[in-house]
Amino acid sequence: MTAVENPASTIPGTGLVDKFGRIATDLRISLTDRCNLRCAYCMPAEGLDWLPKPELLTDEEIVRLARIGVTMLGIREIRFTGGEPLLRRGLVSILDQVTSLEPRPRTMLTTNAIGLARLAQPLADAGLNRINVSLDTLRADRFSQITRRHRLDDVLAGVHAANAAGLRPVKINTVLLRDLNDDEAPELLAFAVEHGLELRFIEQMPLDAQHAWRREEMVTSQEILDRLSTRFTLTPDPSERGGSPAETWLVDGGPVKVGVIASVTRPFCGACDRTRLTADGQIRNCLFARSENDLRTPLRSGASDAELADRWRAAMWGKLPGHGINDPSFLQPDRPMSAIGG
Repeated sequence: MTAVENPASTIPGTGLVDKFGRIATDLRISLTDRCNLRCAYCMPAEGLDWLPKPELLTDEEIVRLARIGVTMLGIREIRFTGGEPLLRRGLVSILDQVTSLEPRPRTMLTTNAIGLARLAQPLADAGLNRINVSLDTLRADRFSQITRRHRLDDVLAGVHAANAAGLRPVKINTVLLRDLNDDEAPELLAFAVEHGLELRFIEQMPLDAQHAWRREEMVTSQEILDRLSTRFTLTPDPSERGGSPAETWLVDGGPVKVGVIASVTRPFCGACDRTRLTADGQIRNCLFARSENDLRTPLRSGASDAELADRWRAAMWGKLPGHGINDPSFLQPDRPMSAIGG
């Protein structure tokens, strides 16, 4: 990618443009770093040192920054993440206020679905457009081994409640782990087809708190496709991919699709349209960024909307051309996924 001149971060009224010409229109807002699961590929069994409550953005601060993003910076989609966003007590109220913005952004949420059976309808009533559920296995013993919790029935109840509430298409995010659940890909796809869900496999990324990720242990996108092909016929999806992270295939001729997010083996950084706001008010211009830009301090010090927008533009202008996972000099971010937001 070739950098361009004339930094848009210095031009009032422009959107979130970086020096390589990419424009961020998709905002990921982390509502909390806390989680009620302890997935082995994400955090240790004892959990992590959670952010102190005073460091977290308040509901009002989140809504204000979302409003600045939508009305001043060209944000068109907002995804709420965590940690586990369903743990945020003010979630429904935040969502209701965000969906009242003009122009109204599309809203999504990524969750482990524990508690979703109770919240699916209130979220739909507040204007949530769609939901993604993290689910790595359909087998109770493996679910307990991966998450260190016995909650598979709760997750499945949440999936079905989301479907019933009209939060469709409900997408399932799955990480395959070598020698643990990597034989389950066809079974998971059959479950998705049966229940009208859209399955997305995600290559395991170096975002664990333990920094234990090893490339040779990662199940690659090609391996995933090979496993699926033992039971299904997959053909490339002719639809335009755009900025979507998932490459998709038609299952047995369609209309059902399955996707693979090959963040490691087939990076899609050149089409990235995302900007991230952490639960403690930091802008991250890349999931794997080694630095952040603070919006919380100026926000709480009386900065105007215009000043906050300019800081946000400057943060995005500094975005690198790619995440660099395949570069020998790559260093894993200090923050794990639970503290960054997906």
